[in-house]
Amino acid sequence: MSEPASSGHRAPGGHPAPDGLPDSGGHRDPAGHRDPAAPTSAPTSTSAPASASASALRERFAAALGALTGPGGGGPGPYPYADDLLARWGEPQRRYHSTAHLVAVLDRIDTLAEYADDADLVRLAAWFHDAVYRPDRSENEERSARLAERALPEAGLSAARTAEVARLVRLTAGHATAPGDRNGAVLCDADLAVLASAPAAYAAYTTAVREEYGFVPEPEFRTGRAAVLAELLALPGLFRTPYGVREWEARARTNMTAELRELTGPS
Repeated sequence: MSEPASSGHRAPGGHPAPDGLPDSGGHRDPAGHRDPAAPTSAPTSTSAPASASASALRERFAAALGALTGPGGGGPGPYPYADDLLARWGEPQRRYHSTAHLVAVLDRIDTLAEYADDADLVRLAAWFHDAVYRPDRSENEERSARLAERALPEAGLSAARTAEVARLVRLTAGHATAPGDRNGAVLCDADLAVLASAPAAYAAYTTAVREEYGFVPEPEFRTGRAAVLAELLALPGLFRTPYGVREWEARARTNMTAELRELTGPS
C-alpha cells in the first residue's frame, strides 16, 4: 500500500542481495491506499508474530517456489532467496511494511486461494511486493518488480511465470485490477484487507504508518492521507474477490470514514 501521494508512503531501503540484485527503492502505504497490505493486527514493530518463525517463513517461500519450478528447480535452491527477502522485510525503517505485514498478506492469500488462477504465483508476488521499501521514495513497487525479474529466473522460475509475478508486484502500486484478473484480485485484496481490521487493530495500523512517515510534517501528512482516503472511498468497490466484498468491504469503509473524519476535523 502506499501513503498519501503528497506525503509519500514510500519506503527506504534496499538490502544488498547476495546475488547482486539492486537495492530497494520506495513503497507507498496508505495513509491511503497505495499501501494496503499490512497485517490485520498492524504491528508497530518490525518483528513478525511469534508463530511466524523465520524457519517457517523460509519453508513457505520454498513451498511456493518449489510448486512452480519442480524438484531441484534448476537454481541454487530457495533458501538463499528466502533469507535475502526476509532480511529486506526486517529492515529498520519499516513499521507497517514489516515481516508481520508479509505474514498477514500470505495468510490472506491462503484464505483467498480458490479465487486465483495460480495461488503460488500470487504468493511469490506477495514476497516481492514490498521487498524494496523506503518511505521517502515513490518507486518501491517498480524496484521490487525488478528485483523479482532478476532473482526468480536465477531461482529456476520460467520467463512467463516471472513476468506474471513482476506484473502483480507492479499492480500493488495502485491496486487497479482489470476485470477477469483473478491473480491480481487476490493479491490486491490480500494487501488491502488491513483496512477492514477491527477498530483497535486499525488504530495500530494507522499509528505504524505514521511512524514510517515520521519525516513528513503533521499538516502535510494529514492532508495527504485524507486525500488518499477520500479517493479510495469514492471508488465503487475496494475489493474484487467474493470473499473480500462480503467480509471486508463494509468494515473497511467504516474504518476509513472514521479516520477521514478525524483527519479533517478540528485538531
